[in-house]
Amino acid sequence: MANWIRFSCADGAVGFGTLSEYGRRVMRYEGSPFDIDGTQPTGEEMGIEEVTLLAPCQPGKIVALWNNFYALSKKLDKAPPKHPLFLIKPARSVIGTHEAIRRPVSYDGKIAYEGELGIVIGRRCSSVSVEEAEAAIFGYTCVNDVTAGELLQEDPNFPQWCRAKGFDTFGCLGPTIATGFDWRAAHVITTLDGVERQNYPIDDMIFTPAEQVSLISHDMTLEPGDVIACGTSLGIGSIKDGAEVCVSIKGIGTLVNRLL
Repeated sequence: MANWIRFSCADGAVGFGTLSEYGRRVMRYEGSPFDIDGTQPTGEEMGIEEVTLLAPCQPGKIVALWNNFYALSKKLDKAPPKHPLFLIKPARSVIGTHEAIRRPVSYDGKIAYEGELGIVIGRRCSSVSVEEAEAAIFGYTCVNDVTAGELLQEDPNFPQWCRAKGFDTFGCLGPTIATGFDWRAAHVITTLDGVERQNYPIDDMIFTPAEQVSLISHDMTLEPGDVIACGTSLGIGSIKDGAEVCVSIKGIGTLVNRLL
């Protein structure tokens, strides 16, 4: 298992690396794990305090699932879907840990957090089998799928999922991408200003990660670095201006963002 990060240095250079066991040292690599040529270790080590963490990948799109957990499906009185129900969050929505969620200038309504597991794609997928999909998963990250809740039903003729979730800074990812991660044994824990709001088991998912990748790849091609946000479970809530949201998954780390 490795924890990959993407970072910037004091001189502005951007690179990839892995974290030491205790998360205090960065082993720098040449290249990107999402390039066809992959990465090579440089032998250079830095302290974590010498770099600024960025979103751990630069997805061309985030595919965000809805109604993918049995507990939430039951609470909503919705039947489990037969195919993943999803929307697309654009690349410009992506930010990393400790970056600010920016309230849209045009919107003064409620903004909600959703702590989730994110699947990071490692190779191009188009109409792949479940077995092929498993091999195409590079690793996993934490996601805060931020939503301008009052826009969803603003027009009764058309639910505006992409608009409500697609604003710049509404796709929080990080802090690492964990490879070799056992999602079946993990929980998503979300806190709001230090108070726990979500704590749910990831193995309550309706579609497993490999099933999600396979089924979605029959709808669109998934590219290296793309992210599938696996959907959330119980405990969604609103964020007040100035509040800090933390999404934690043991083995991946804690994604921290504040609404400004």
